[in-house]
Amino acid sequence: MKIVIVDDDILVASALKTILEAGEDVTVAGTGQDGSEALSLYREHRPDVLLMDIRMQKVSGLDASKQIMKEYPEARILLLTTFADDEYIVKALKYGVKGYLLKQDYQSILPAIRAVYTGQTVFGTEIISKIPQLLHEKKTFDWKAYDISEKELHVISLVAEGYSNKEIAERLFLSEGTVRNYISSILDKIGLRDRTQLAVYYLKAMR
Repeated sequence: MKIVIVDDDILVASALKTILEAGEDVTVAGTGQDGSEALSLYREHRPDVLLMDIRMQKVSGLDASKQIMKEYPEARILLLTTFADDEYIVKALKYGVKGYLLKQDYQSILPAIRAVYTGQTVFGTEIISKIPQLLHEKKTFDWKAYDISEKELHVISLVAEGYSNKEIAERLFLSEGTVRNYISSILDKIGLRDRTQLAVYYLKAMR
């Protein structure tokens, strides 16, 4: 698994490299210190996962994510920050990043990278605790116009909160296959590509 790290703090980048390369299946292909470097590093190495800080002096991790996802929609980006800021979370989802973790949560970084590599969307514990605030606003969006049932809307809300298919199945007493079918049907109805776009769509609709 090939990783690129971008963080404007050289010591943090070095520490992350050490942590990640402790995993036998991980190789750090390159490191950078700015969002502008992130795009060039991504083009050069095409990493399996790009691990990137959000707040950097020149080009931020969010701006770099927007550019990279536009050019490489399949990119797997895991953002790191010291701030669980609502606006950052919403923008990260909007741009299609696959994860958002607090830097303090070091022990979760390597497992999160492995999860993102397999296609999951990952949020740190403190981030997940904030997402319901963004989700449970007054419902004004007309989901019925898209033929979305109450059960499907419940599935969408759980996807947006970061639950896996297995966890959704357990909460709704369904099989994983049924949950997958629900999500595929929902994506077709709304015209979206994947569960990350679905989470973003829900967040924007419920605000």
